[in-house]
Amino acid sequence: MTAIPEVLFVCVHNAGRSQMAAALLTHYAMGRVAVRSAGSAPAEKVNPAAAAAVAEWGLDITAEIPSKLSTEDVEASDVVITMGCGDTCPVFPGKRYLDWQLDDPAGQGIDAVRPIRDDIDRRVRGLLAELLDT
Repeated sequence: MTAIPEVLFVCVHNAGRSQMAAALLTHYAMGRVAVRSAGSAPAEKVNPAAAAAVAEWGLDITAEIPSKLSTEDVEASDVVITMGCGDTCPVFPGKRYLDWQLDDPAGQGIDAVRPIRDDIDRRVRGLLAELLDT
């Protein structure tokens, strides 16, 4: 890994799961991890229920713009975490890949998104502890 670990979160629309994960890891890492997110078929905007769910914890993802997954994103990352994007993520030797099976918050209300956020939060905290050996 590089001096500062780089993590890429990938989901289909880059509007819910990957955006929440990126916001949570960025918050907890406090500059000790480089974080990015992308999608295989990005939406036009962040999922409002996902934004509301992390806003309950004081995080704002409303200004984020879903972006298209690129080969460069994967190449620059030490850890690539997919969240339901299947085989659309390019695979490079030497990269660590994790597939987090998470429900898709698309079309869901805040009550359905909170448990997804909580699951992502648990996984992000575990990943951070592992990356920083804390």
